[in-house]
Amino acid sequence: MSLSSQPKPKLTLFDLDHTLLPIDSDYTWGVFTTDIGWTDPVAFQHKNDEFYAHYKAGTLDINDYVRFATDAIRERGATESIAAHAQYMSTVIEKELNPESNQAIALLKAHQAAGDTVVIVTATNDFVTGPIAQALGVTELIAVELETGDNGWITGRIAGVPSAREGKVTRVNQWLAARQLTLADVESRFYTDSVNDLTLLEAVDFPVATNPDDRLRAIAVARGWPILDLFTKR
Repeated sequence: MSLSSQPKPKLTLFDLDHTLLPIDSDYTWGVFTTDIGWTDPVAFQHKNDEFYAHYKAGTLDINDYVRFATDAIRERGATESIAAHAQYMSTVIEKELNPESNQAIALLKAHQAAGDTVVIVTATNDFVTGPIAQALGVTELIAVELETGDNGWITGRIAGVPSAREGKVTRVNQWLAARQLTLADVESRFYTDSVNDLTLLEAVDFPVATNPDDRLRAIAVARGWPILDLFTKR
């Protein structure tokens, strides 16, 4: 058998929020910080809802949002923030990670069992999503990276290219390049719920609309892409 006829390694990419999780981890983390008294409930809820509406509409300014979303942890510092996130994991996230009740998690586990390289690619920041990826047993995470200052803690700014919209393609290509690969070298698949991820869906070999929003569902139907409805989004 010639080298060129050997099967390509399989790269399986998953969005996180509303794809693997029926909830939005960024949004619910914000709600959690309000519930524990870190933010003014009325003002925070109003602004959080406003940003979330922009995200769904595809008009979110990711830099503005990250500054807002990290206000509380910047003020509280590393020790308090890490402890609070552990509480968030136990009270909010862990109940969403059971493969027996969450078909998306079962799908992820099936790809892992098949030997695929599985990567979570999310527009949520790495402080929120790092422990979630770890709980899922996913070692490769492409998330919005938060800049740290001289004190070693978060500044509220983004480091590098944010993994949002077309930035997801850039970050995936960077991840591959670090391994001396390109998308042409792998058999790639991407699961996502959001039309915001259209550019990455178009870049992979096998796009899959998973619990898709209305606009992505219409595109998937028109293009003949598979559609998976694995849970009701909350």
